[in-house]
Amino acid sequence: MMKEQKRRVLVTGVAGFIGFHVAKRLLERGDTVVGIDNLNPYYDVSLKNARMAILKHFDRLFFYRADIQDLEAMRSIFQKHEPGIICNLAAQAGVRYSLEDPFSYQKSNLEGFLNLLELARAQGVENFVYASSSSVYGNNKKTPFSVEDRVDTPVSLYAATKKANELMAHAYSHLYGIPCTGLRYFTVYGPWGRPDMALFLFTDAILNNRPINVYNYGKMRRDFTYIDDIVDGTLAALERAVPYDVFNLGNSSSMELMDFIGTLEEELGKKAEKNMMPIQPGDVPETSADIERSRKLLGFSPKTPVKVGIRNFVAWYREYFKV
Repeated sequence: MMKEQKRRVLVTGVAGFIGFHVAKRLLERGDTVVGIDNLNPYYDVSLKNARMAILKHFDRLFFYRADIQDLEAMRSIFQKHEPGIICNLAAQAGVRYSLEDPFSYQKSNLEGFLNLLELARAQGVENFVYASSSSVYGNNKKTPFSVEDRVDTPVSLYAATKKANELMAHAYSHLYGIPCTGLRYFTVYGPWGRPDMALFLFTDAILNNRPINVYNYGKMRRDFTYIDDIVDGTLAALERAVPYDVFNLGNSSSMELMDFIGTLEEELGKKAEKNMMPIQPGDVPETSADIERSRKLLGFSPKTPVKVGIRNFVAWYREYFKV
């Protein structure tokens, strides 16, 4: 285990959903955060700016509007701050968008990731933790998904880049002794969530009297995992420097999409008008996390029931959008 001293942690994607929550928790406990984000317009930048406005209240935050693809910009930040730990949460997100703009995934998820590995090597960091994704499991037929399962058949470019990250991290760990841990996040939701994710899309549509698109005719299951639980697991991984590892961070109980929608309708006090549609290219019908290793080695134990998580999100949404 690492020493319990206050640390300097580089958090990329700091204005993003998970990055914001991780950085906030680190700052609240007294760590210094060097935050990097390019504030790209993949979704409404005003939401990213609102997250940053909260983080900027902390005097131990150093924020740079920079892109992990820009090696020189990244190098100067590393030289100035000499972070001991890297938490890489920057990536071009989204499965569906990878069909529209594949090169943005190449630049951020591959070139940007390689830049960080190179800088980690030059700096000799204590730990390098990065976001992988449940999407690496592709159309894995065995459930729940275990980190022991083969993940050689991604069904989207986004998933392929996340699998590539795990392989690149393994190579750098092996060659240069950089402790690297990949976290396969499962359908993260909660306050300050991403507008392209189901809960946000559904809530927005229902409250504004628009129909919701229900893919695969509702025959989907997802391992919905609340943001606070994800942050717990991420911080545990930051504390645990090992040569190389990969973990599932999921709720460990997948839920039918129609049940999820029903819970949301109940919370909103309003029924959704539903467009039942076929499955989207790149999507998978089910995700389900086996988290036994994460429990054992990270002490990871998700505590938030979906009903409570949805209630917290809806409360945040109403407040943020003055609904």
